[in-house]
Amino acid sequence: MIKRLVVSLSSLIFSVFLLMGGNSFVMTLLGVNLGLKKIEPTLIGSIMVCYSIGFVLGSLYGPKVIVRVGHIRAFAVFSAVLASSTLLFPLTESIIVWALLRALSGIAIAGSLVVIESWFSAVVSNENRATLFFTYQICVYLAATAGQLMIGLTDPAAFVPFTLGAIVLTAALVPLSLSRMEAPTIEHSEQRLSIKSIIKDSPLGLLASLSSGILISSFYSMGPVFAIEVGLPVTQLSYFMAASVFTFILFAWPLGRLCDKLDRNKIMVWINMLIAASALGVVFSGHLHLWLLIGFSSLFMGMVAAIYPVAVAITNDRMEAHQIVAASTTLLLSYGLGSSLGPLFSSSMMTLLGAEGLYYGCAGVAFLLGVYAWIWQWRSKSVPVLEQAHYIQTPVETAGIIVELDPRNEEFVDVPLEEVFPDMEAEEIAEAQASQMELELPEPEPEPEEKPPVEQSLATNI
Repeated sequence: MIKRLVVSLSSLIFSVFLLMGGNSFVMTLLGVNLGLKKIEPTLIGSIMVCYSIGFVLGSLYGPKVIVRVGHIRAFAVFSAVLASSTLLFPLTESIIVWALLRALSGIAIAGSLVVIESWFSAVVSNENRATLFFTYQICVYLAATAGQLMIGLTDPAAFVPFTLGAIVLTAALVPLSLSRMEAPTIEHSEQRLSIKSIIKDSPLGLLASLSSGILISSFYSMGPVFAIEVGLPVTQLSYFMAASVFTFILFAWPLGRLCDKLDRNKIMVWINMLIAASALGVVFSGHLHLWLLIGFSSLFMGMVAAIYPVAVAITNDRMEAHQIVAASTTLLLSYGLGSSLGPLFSSSMMTLLGAEGLYYGCAGVAFLLGVYAWIWQWRSKSVPVLEQAHYIQTPVETAGIIVELDPRNEEFVDVPLEEVFPDMEAEEIAEAQASQMELELPEPEPEPEEKPPVEQSLATNI
């Protein structure tokens, strides 16, 4: 029945929205809370880095928990751990306990995303992959933006916002639990390319993924502390964070067009130079005007969010079709390492240079990456624009799901709807399949025969 398919998709999307919105809110809330308590930046960085470590552990061992107890029970466990750890933060002042709670949060959010990933795998098909991919992206970015705006609703130094965060995270369990789909099978690919192979074929992609992890985790962990240090009240701080996150959506389409029409090595150079310039703009506008500060910060994060998907596109341009998933897995590992280094790096820079050290450090990382990209484009043979793989703007916060939904994933296999909904009748299945076909985006117009067809980016189609 069409209603079952639509309800299942709605449940998945709503669960993702609540989960990512609540997690984004709690992550920023912790930074604001610690900043208000005047904790040393290095200690804040040490606490925040535990989340990244926990996330990696949860990605590795979460599937084992799901296989052992089932999807719904596992998701209930992860949600309970996530909500409980959120409620425990205001009950203690121990830095060690907070660090352990952050690690538990990272494990729980990773495990929850693995469950959602499995459910997406059961529903997605070759006909609706592009539409679901785009819908999923918008959901993640809007949820992250909403999470930042929630900061201004209550006093971040009190107990109430932690309770609010726990409620939102717990509520994420409800839509998925009401889904009538059969529990899907966990099928995670262990395939990855060696670091040596990536360095040989696309060192820029590997280095850019590492730098992306450093920059994004630096902003999420220490951005709220920077805002507190420069004197922004909580309401303005929430605008500062929300605008920076929301810019991801605004830049997705124009970057998609540019990356499909120009040399991506050159685009990587310009992206990083813009990051360095906008980071310095934040430093020098921080004490001048709120909207000037927000404008530079939004440009900074909009460009930072583009580094990882451009790195994936650059790497895929140099890979065979059967290597794309393995290469993406290796790049994710590089990104994960960078996200573990980011809070430690940025907090150290803030200790040395003050609050502005966050953006001085980020400007330095981006400038060095831009210089390397400039050198690389001259030392390597560029892939012709007509032969480039299509560009996809990927939210790296949940990249595990993206590997499955990504339209570039040629290893994807359709799952028959009768396996997803075993109690459906033949007529209902046909009706549901027809509804899936209606979700497909319009095909681009074919190019003239004398030129090979150019794959349009997802952003272009939309």
